[in-house]
Amino acid sequence: MDDSIGDETRCPCGSGDVFDSCCGPILAGTRRAPTAEALMRSRYTAFRVGDVDHLNVSWHPDTRPVDLSIDPEISFIRLIVHDTTGGGPFDTTGRVHFTAVYRTATGERGTQEENSTFTRLDGRWVYVDAT
Repeated sequence: MDDSIGDETRCPCGSGDVFDSCCGPILAGTRRAPTAEALMRSRYTAFRVGDVDHLNVSWHPDTRPVDLSIDPEISFIRLIVHDTTGGGPFDTTGRVHFTAVYRTATGERGTQEENSTFTRLDGRWVYVDAT
């Protein structure tokens, strides 16, 4: 995991909050994501900092890949959340439409746009799949 993120570092998810008040506790497992969007932001942050454990734990076991790795040639640089449907504290399902901006090792920029589906499993939000 990226050791350059500390108490006062702005969270990579783009919320504007500091890491230790935003995605940090979710990645550390000391706090559950209260919404589907919060989980999606924590997963983006996990991709950005290289936290494969969080990605595995936050992925629904029915759709989680057997072997998950993060491509070292891709660096995520910005997250844009377009819309959310459901996924609130009292919902059981939710969708988040977002775009992740990245840079490749050769310096090329790209985007990954998704409509991600989330559900509650044993009282916590998990990622199911995306289109």
